[in-house]
Amino acid sequence: MSKFLDFTPIVTNDKEKIGERCPMKLDRREKNFPFISSVVLLLIILGCLFADLITSANPNYMDLSVMGIAPTKSHLFGTDMLGRDIFSMIWHGGRISLFIGILSAAFSFVIALVYGSASALSSKGIDSVMMRAIEIFVSIPTLLLIVLVQAAMGGATIFTLSVVIGVTSWMEMAKVVRGEMLQIREREYILAAKAMGAGFFYMLRRHYLKNLIPSIMFMAVTNVSIAITAEATLSFLGIGLSIETVSWGSMLAEAQRALLSNKWWIIIIPGVFLIAAILSITNLGNYVRKNGNKRIKKI
Repeated sequence: MSKFLDFTPIVTNDKEKIGERCPMKLDRREKNFPFISSVVLLLIILGCLFADLITSANPNYMDLSVMGIAPTKSHLFGTDMLGRDIFSMIWHGGRISLFIGILSAAFSFVIALVYGSASALSSKGIDSVMMRAIEIFVSIPTLLLIVLVQAAMGGATIFTLSVVIGVTSWMEMAKVVRGEMLQIREREYILAAKAMGAGFFYMLRRHYLKNLIPSIMFMAVTNVSIAITAEATLSFLGIGLSIETVSWGSMLAEAQRALLSNKWWIIIIPGVFLIAAILSITNLGNYVRKNGNKRIKKI
């Protein structure tokens, strides 16, 4: 009976032994990980990267003899109103949409990082002016701001569209960066680095980024899905990529004609891939945010 009534506390630093006694605590993070979203996103990315191996059809080839046909063995996803193979367009067009999403998110990340850091480390007067400027931009609807900037830059290309979306979607991230920087700058190692004459970009690279990235990474990931949605919206409105440049957004630009002619596959199939990619990226972003918050609380 003594071995059953042994209440000796467990004192050990061995994580494996603790894991044997309390497996649920160590597996909680794995259970919260969005496996389905990760698999779906990975399959979409691999399909886009190896599109030439998946299909040999040219996504820009127009075969007028098969315009608007439903899915068949020869055309798995059917064809659009110009006779282009939708299966090939999905995978090749996904490259463009994902590239725009990643590139525009990178632009917004860099701008937010520099702007938010400069605002937090400046004097109160400059900081106040910079924050008021952000509030002015935030008060303007994002879509309207994108349209205005795109109109000023002229014709839409893959690069210009990425720049336009990037430079109009960094404001909220910059506010988060500023808030984190205000807390970090008062820590002892930061004050010591300042006393030793460290410059702004040196401190940003060696000290600030390590603390900032966990806090804003989820916003950077989420901005990818926002950029993909913005590209699709602009193409749907007719001010995005031209119809010759195949992307998920340009495919959705034919939605009105497809619905009027009852060609459901032209709008449903690209829409399913677009929604699946956006939801998967959003779920991954939420996972990164939750883990970042837990890490900050532990610190």
